[in-house]
Amino acid sequence: MPVKKAHTEAGDPHGDAAAVEAGIGNGATDDSELAERESRWNYALVGSGLGVWDHNYRLDRKYYSPTWKTIRGMAPDEEADGDYEAWLQLVHPDDRDFVVHAIDRQNAGDPNYQIFEYRERHKDGHWVWIECRGACVEWDENGVPTRIIGTDTDITARKEAEETLSRLSRRLDLALEVSRIGVFEADIERDSVEWDDRLIAIYGLQGASRLIGSDAWAKSLHPDDRERVLGLSDRSVESGSDFQQEYRIIRGDGAERVIRARSAFFIDGNGHRKLIGANWDVTEEVALRNELQRAKDLAEARNRELEAAKESIEHLALHDYLTGLPNRRYLDKMLGERSAECRAKGLALAILHIDLDRFKQINDTLGHRAGDAMLQHAASVLRNSVRAADFVARIGGDEFVILCAVDPASKKIAGLAERVIRELRKPVRYEGHDCRFGASIGIAIDSGPTLDAKQMLLDADIALYRAKGLGRNRFEFFSAAARRDIISAKHLADEILIGLERDEFVPFYQLQFDARTLDVVGIETLARWQHPVHGLLTPDRFLDIAEDLDVVSTIDALILERALADRRVWIKDGLPIPKISVNVSARRLADPDLGKKLRALKIEPGTISFELLESISLDDCDEAVAANLKKLRKLGIDIQIDDFGTGHASIVSLLRLSPKTLKIDRELIRMLPQSAEQRKLVGSIIDIGRSLNILVIAEGVETADHIRILEELDCDTLQGYALARPMPAMQIPSFIRAGSWRHGQIAARALQTQFRRALRSRAAK
Repeated sequence: MPVKKAHTEAGDPHGDAAAVEAGIGNGATDDSELAERESRWNYALVGSGLGVWDHNYRLDRKYYSPTWKTIRGMAPDEEADGDYEAWLQLVHPDDRDFVVHAIDRQNAGDPNYQIFEYRERHKDGHWVWIECRGACVEWDENGVPTRIIGTDTDITARKEAEETLSRLSRRLDLALEVSRIGVFEADIERDSVEWDDRLIAIYGLQGASRLIGSDAWAKSLHPDDRERVLGLSDRSVESGSDFQQEYRIIRGDGAERVIRARSAFFIDGNGHRKLIGANWDVTEEVALRNELQRAKDLAEARNRELEAAKESIEHLALHDYLTGLPNRRYLDKMLGERSAECRAKGLALAILHIDLDRFKQINDTLGHRAGDAMLQHAASVLRNSVRAADFVARIGGDEFVILCAVDPASKKIAGLAERVIRELRKPVRYEGHDCRFGASIGIAIDSGPTLDAKQMLLDADIALYRAKGLGRNRFEFFSAAARRDIISAKHLADEILIGLERDEFVPFYQLQFDARTLDVVGIETLARWQHPVHGLLTPDRFLDIAEDLDVVSTIDALILERALADRRVWIKDGLPIPKISVNVSARRLADPDLGKKLRALKIEPGTISFELLESISLDDCDEAVAANLKKLRKLGIDIQIDDFGTGHASIVSLLRLSPKTLKIDRELIRMLPQSAEQRKLVGSIIDIGRSLNILVIAEGVETADHIRILEELDCDTLQGYALARPMPAMQIPSFIRAGSWRHGQIAARALQTQFRRALRSRAAK
């Protein structure tokens, strides 16, 4: 509720607030002294950038100094009406609840809230960070605050500087993490050293405090290097020169490693002499360097050692550096040898193609070092699971292959696959985390004179693809049916590409109705494939393959163009089609040229909605998706959430995305007549939409009961077979003009009314 403007506002330096600013009110009587002190304090406050505010509730007056107004983009003589609710709307939505709470606590005299920070919209539209300081100075006889005085300070520049510093710090941390460099800072005068976590890991001192005495480093030095390195370090400290050395250490776990170190001196802000430096583990580099030098020396000294060096290089060429397993090149060699052996001995060759499940998540969440550790663990499991005569190789990424020669009637391969999956599913401890992953395995077995190991490897890959498709963490044997499925998928992919060339993908339309009046309020556009042989196909028949081909965005674009053309025809014929909704794929939404393509279509604002799957739209969006969502709004294209209730959306996500409409998934609608719990859930979603000013569409409306219940739940829009089925564009005009859906629903409602009356009559008797 607006309050009366105080007479001290913006131009009266002798009012209550000015008196507080001048520090008077304690009995001073000398007018000239008061004026001088008041002037001095006013100049000081203006110079300090503090905006003064004074809320005198006893006198119903509020004062805001010129600086307070300038912070918000107001003119010094501009009137601030002091309306609390109006001001609260200027506070950033993310800060609003906190500010209300902080003001309540400040009014209550809580010392923890005498100072708080928040964002407020500047008059020109940008956000200003404000530091608010305030305190109650007067209370009535009941202890209720009657006067609160405080200051506001614009701290936007400070906040931006903090964010810049934080961003730079994150980049530096990432650079150090990627390069695996450990950093330390030593205080020469205090004889103390602070190590970062990477340096602690390099020295194998996990669990140690980051503040480490300088003797800890000295104790880690290899006994043979200690005297030399400490002497160089002391001379560096004495002379103030940079320190650059390579030396050996004995890690906390007893392992010997080679460290390369560089450091430099500096004087900190307090005048303390300090040393900052970096260490990194160069054991492998030094080992390789020493090995090459040794190989060179031995080659020059003894020619017969040349063969040994050659064999070592061959070993490196045929083995994976991370796991020590044979690599793809070695596997290709062994395929020929093992197949020839099996043909000669009448044995069967079994090929197990193994792919780790959930390995990417470990890499993404814990980093590549954790991923490398899991690959090494998987290699160890595979080695321990096979016989000495079996062959295990890592062929790339998280893929492995096992070759086994077995009796043609043997059933041990299934047992081997089960054992591998069981062992790989066990959690692996890594740096305090339980890492869990699994494996999918494709198996191909063949024997006889026509045995072809290279073809078997392809067959095992097909079986692996099937195992992953059936749910992962399982094994599948290759079968002719699996090959036929792959061939069929390839054939379908070719037909999709041809269908795009022949313009076979067409839109179908399903009308949407107002839940109360049953008026047509919109149309959803659905993609259909007019296949020349199989007839009209729905997306479940081709969408997965289209996604693999990366042509879903192309189909989306074609359907949108057709829908716009059809709407223009309907409008020209006098049909009231307020809005059309079309689906948009995740890849199309990330297209950097999407805005330019849509502008070329000259879409009338407010006539098109883009339907986003909940899982696409409500996850954390990357920059390209966020930019395209912003462009859609500028073009007047509404955002609509499809399949709501099946993903993992939060209210915060809805607020961030601000969709125009959300569509409740048909699975939540289906059981409405039979399930009270389902009705409560759908009712809650409708209430959420209403509270956020979001329209709610229910899809899958297939019965009169669905219509009645959703109307009672106050749903906005209905879509489903009970009212209209999907149909081609040419059928839309006649369907709308006939209005047949209305007649059916009127009759259904009349029967429901008669039925309820009969029940009430029977109950009365």
